[in-house]
Amino acid sequence: MIPSDFEYCRAGSVAEALDLLTQKGPEAKLMAGGHSLLPAMKLRFNSPGVIIDISGIKELSYIKEDQGMLAIGAGTTHADIANSSLLAEKIPMITEAAAAIGDIQVRNVGTIGGSIAHADPAADWPASLLAGEAEIIITNGSGSRSVPAGDFFQGLFMTALNEGELLTEIRLPIPSTATNSTYVKFVQPASRFALVGCAAMVTRTNGTCDQVRVAFTGVSATPFRDEAVEQALEGQTPSDDSIEDAALLAANEVEVMSDHFASQDYRRHLAKVFAKRALKAIAT
Repeated sequence: MIPSDFEYCRAGSVAEALDLLTQKGPEAKLMAGGHSLLPAMKLRFNSPGVIIDISGIKELSYIKEDQGMLAIGAGTTHADIANSSLLAEKIPMITEAAAAIGDIQVRNVGTIGGSIAHADPAADWPASLLAGEAEIIITNGSGSRSVPAGDFFQGLFMTALNEGELLTEIRLPIPSTATNSTYVKFVQPASRFALVGCAAMVTRTNGTCDQVRVAFTGVSATPFRDEAVEQALEGQTPSDDSIEDAALLAANEVEVMSDHFASQDYRRHLAKVFAKRALKAIAT
């Protein structure tokens, strides 16, 4: 199908993008890589009157260490994140999540900010950002605010972004050297989205799991941290048995999605399987 008519604007800076959002009002939509917005427009699920293209804003594309945090600009492509040696060294589940997204064309053009602002329930990024306890930086005409990832994702295609705001940065605490992390998923073969995606991060001291973070995408309408799994393994010496016992608790306390790709029971089963795979990969 062909999208409805719209006005096209191209912003060269964050300040210009925010000015355009103010000028154009609620009919305006931001576009970075366009992999989420353009298909919705072609199907007429979304018909914005104005498109503000932010793909050329260079100040939004970076990966750096900043004051004990890892900072990723919202305009950074999935490919740049997947190929980052800094992120691979400090928090490998982030590069693994990036490498698992779509295909090479999607990774080369799609951006982390565009993906998480869209908040597709099957997108890969939310699980890793939740497990990594990320902060999402949102900017408007009055300044910036920081939103924990757990508060940013609020439901099916729903986030903490308000009208006139722009997602500008993702910040992650740098884990200790005793921490390892991974992201694994069960792929929907046509779209490459996650039927179930699981991110896990484990910190061990003297063989004991001091801190465990496990998060899921694709399971529920809202991505989530699975505290039951985390608490079952924290304080334990990881073994096949202790990991299996913890993984069996996965997705027991959320409303699991059901669609033509997978039933509720199958998704819940996959959550347990992939929690076990992720934890075994980094904790034993």
